[in-house]
Amino acid sequence: MEKTLSGLVKVLFALAAAGAVGGAVAQTYPSAPIRMVLGFPPGGVADILARIVGPKLADSLGQPVVVENRPGASSNIAAEAVAKAAPDGHTLFVFSTANAVNVSLYSKLSYDPVKDFAPISLLASMANILVVHPSVPAQSVRELIALAKAKPGQLNFGSAGNGSTQHISAQLFGMMAGVEMVHVPYKGSVPAMTALLGGQIPLMFNVMSTALPHAKAGKVRALAVTSTRRSALVPDLPTVAEAGLPGFEYVAHFGLQAPARTPGPIIARLNAETARILQMPDIRERLEANGAEPKHSTPEEFGAFIQQEVDKHRPLIKASGARVD
Repeated sequence: MEKTLSGLVKVLFALAAAGAVGGAVAQTYPSAPIRMVLGFPPGGVADILARIVGPKLADSLGQPVVVENRPGASSNIAAEAVAKAAPDGHTLFVFSTANAVNVSLYSKLSYDPVKDFAPISLLASMANILVVHPSVPAQSVRELIALAKAKPGQLNFGSAGNGSTQHISAQLFGMMAGVEMVHVPYKGSVPAMTALLGGQIPLMFNVMSTALPHAKAGKVRALAVTSTRRSALVPDLPTVAEAGLPGFEYVAHFGLQAPARTPGPIIARLNAETARILQMPDIRERLEANGAEPKHSTPEEFGAFIQQEVDKHRPLIKASGARVD
């Protein structure tokens, strides 16, 4: 009995000491500039989010927040770098839906998107827009489906890379519509959009922030949005579901993470600062102007959400046959 009590006392002292250390770390945090790492090139939605939220976070924390673009391998390069970084709150990761997809898409990953990260909060969600080159003889979703059925395997679609939301949106579209299209991956949504503008690819599902300006300028033809309801930015544009493919919906999500084992008090502070920033009218206005819907969550809610996203994409990736070895 005495040994049991002695062991319990030791555990309690250890927990108290850990809490004291965590509290001390939180009081001195941050003590250096903060890196906000993302896995896509400049100009994409993750980059836009980071550059909108980052300066406000810097103002709150009293240290510079440096956005670091590390594109490649559908955000895996950036994710691995953050997973291996010191868990001190000075290296953060901009999570995207692609990171949940990669678990099923890649045969091997050097990191675990759930276990190797400490969730902080969701940041935003964003629908894609189905856009086609003006030379494509399809004025609607129904006409595009008919065209794809008439030319099986002859229509190419671009994306920001294997496992990106653009890739999965098109894969889901093809599966539900019963059409066969060929995937052409690029290193980001901006390079893919450039290819579409140049006529190298006939169509793609691209993020609203990248595609909408070109659609409004008449350089590409927008057919539909991938969300369950129409976008306030383009209220006359139908959803894919109402335009010819009932039940279709696919929205990308973005959030903020830190390396696993980052002290709880630091996570709590970052979560609180993120919540405050996302409630600022000017921040909400800028995010919404780029087609993003501001989102906030507790760390626990975000962690559960990531696991749900991983589980949701497993059968979808398996059915699509998409695989990266």
